[in-house]
Amino acid sequence: MAEDAWNTRDPARVALAYSSDSRWRNRAEFLQGRDAIEAFLTRKWNRELDYRLIKELWAFRENRIAVRFAYEWHDDSGQWFRSYGNENWEFDQAGLMRLRIASINDVPIVESERKYHWPLGRRPDHHSSLSELGL
Repeated sequence: MAEDAWNTRDPARVALAYSSDSRWRNRAEFLQGRDAIEAFLTRKWNRELDYRLIKELWAFRENRIAVRFAYEWHDDSGQWFRSYGNENWEFDQAGLMRLRIASINDVPIVESERKYHWPLGRRPDHHSSLSELGL
């Protein structure tokens, strides 16, 4: 569900999954609260064009989950990137994410190296997972 929501690139929709006082570390940026998250996501998707994401569960216990992910995007000059990372999530009793810690690395790629070729939006069920893609 998190992957599907992020692939909408709708900051207001995505922000609803987080508690009102949620704290984030995304790369070197520190955020707190839904308004800050929504503003961050708006900036992100204005910069990261044609964004397509795949997430994969790595581990979980009680109210904590670790995922790994990769996404592809291009900037306004047409340079493509594949961004790889890991996220640690912690949830409150209502099931909203209250803590998100993300570490992300960007790798420049040429367009012919892209692996994510579905129409914008939800990843099709038949599309390969990260493990199947060897990422």
